Amino acid sequence: FGFWDYLIFVAYAVLILGVGLWVSRDKKGHEKNAEDYFLASKSLPWWAIGASLIAANISAEQFIGMSGSGFALGLAIASYEWMAALTLIIVGKYFLPIFIEKGLYTIPEFVEKRFSTNLKTILAVFWIALYVFVNLASVLYLGSLALETIIGIPMVYGVIGLGLFAAAYSLYGGLSAVAWTDVIQVVFLVLGGLVTTYLALNTVSDGQGVIEGLKTVYAAAPDRFAMILEEGNPEFKNLPGIGVLVGGLWVANLYYWGFNQYIIQRTLAAKSLKESQKGILLAAGLKLIIPVIVVIPGIAAYVMVNDPEIMARLGAAGLKNLPSLEQADRAYPWLLQFLPTGMKGLAFAALAAAIVSSLASMLNSTSTIFTMDIYKQYINKNASDKQTVNVGRLSAGVALLIACIMAPLLGGIDQAFQFIQEYTGIVSPGILAVFMLGLFWKKTTNKAAIIGALSSIPIAVAFKATAMPWMDQMGLTAVLTMVVIIIVSLIQHKGKDDEKAIEITKELFKTSP
Repeated sequence: FGFWDYLIFVAYAVLILGVGLWVSRDKKGHEKNAEDYFLASKSLPWWAIGASLIAANISAEQFIGMSGSGFALGLAIASYEWMAALTLIIVGKYFLPIFIEKGLYTIPEFVEKRFSTNLKTILAVFWIALYVFVNLASVLYLGSLALETIIGIPMVYGVIGLGLFAAAYSLYGGLSAVAWTDVIQVVFLVLGGLVTTYLALNTVSDGQGVIEGLKTVYAAAPDRFAMILEEGNPEFKNLPGIGVLVGGLWVANLYYWGFNQYIIQRTLAAKSLKESQKGILLAAGLKLIIPVIVVIPGIAAYVMVNDPEIMARLGAAGLKNLPSLEQADRAYPWLLQFLPTGMKGLAFAALAAAIVSSLASMLNSTSTIFTMDIYKQYINKNASDKQTVNVGRLSAGVALLIACIMAPLLGGIDQAFQFIQEYTGIVSPGILAVFMLGLFWKKTTNKAAIIGALSSIPIAVAFKATAMPWMDQMGLTAVLTMVVIIIVSLIQHKGKDDEKAIEITKELFKTSP
């Protein structure tokens, strides 16, 4: 790092903290209440929602993990991004109208309205555990791995620094601070990502530009541009051919974009349903270009590493922290070291923006679920707004502390993006089955949903003991969980509609645009 790199990065950090704390301030004569803290006073415009959705979604797992997957298996990993764009449109049309009409704070709240408090609590515990032990921990690990690789900061200090940076404004300001800083984070994220993509392709073409770079990369590694992997491909276990398009990837996407608190929370904070839906469309458009800034650099790094002529041009610096198929997640940090002074600071700020914005979003959503679905339900039903906001801040701090302890223990995992998807895939099929049948099948009963949600975990764990690709495991787990729910519902009500379902179904068709 040179002087200008440090200056750009420090300016970015000061800007984010300044804006975060400024929008977090209490207005004169008004003390922050639960709606202010957890739903940004329901005041977000469409462009802030769209930007915040992408900032919450794009993190170290994309920049580091998805680039690593691009290095290891190629463009096929972009299926996640392009299918997400279609999924977002489905969510905006069919799910959002119900969630916003009901004035929800959390997704588990919907479960309570449709099914019962018991099922809401089960799913709330599922989500909190998933956010703390998988999502928060892995983002902290990947972010600190990048800091260690690029500027030599030891892993433990990187974890603490990133955690404190995210906490500095998000714990105090809540969703409002997170969403408005996300607008700035997305600008850094896209600009920095494009700079890295340009550098990688320009280097591959020996200064001939991006188009020549793309042609060179395609000519050198055509197998890295296959979208449907053959069964003999060593990465088939992660992206099982046509099963990606018709199977488990739909489970992952529908769960993530439709029923995932830290994503859906910013849409619940919209001024109106129309603003929320426009924000979803903006996010869908941005998802189409994300592979350009995260996957293409990984493929370019693969070509560079395997071309002796390019490696000779890079000199001794090219051998430092060299990525390999066994350590593919080094690809993106490795590329950053070749950026010119100033650009390196911008690209590093983009990476930090991706990491910090996701951490802040996850912390806010973890605290929202704990406060609204556990604390207010079981510990203090009559909690004042001040108590609710304070518990939100405290629970976010505890979640961050646990994740900071867990993060260094993830050392040694490779292709972290795939790791996150695989372990989220143990929980997500059961949750998706409960929601889909709860929304669209009137005979679904509360008892059946509880049995289905609980049985989905052993079903998923049993599949993990097989050699079947984990994405196929997710698809089959979701199908089998639905079968369990359907059978129990039919036995329990002998084919009659569930009373709560009739009300929900009426609202679905009444509010859908």
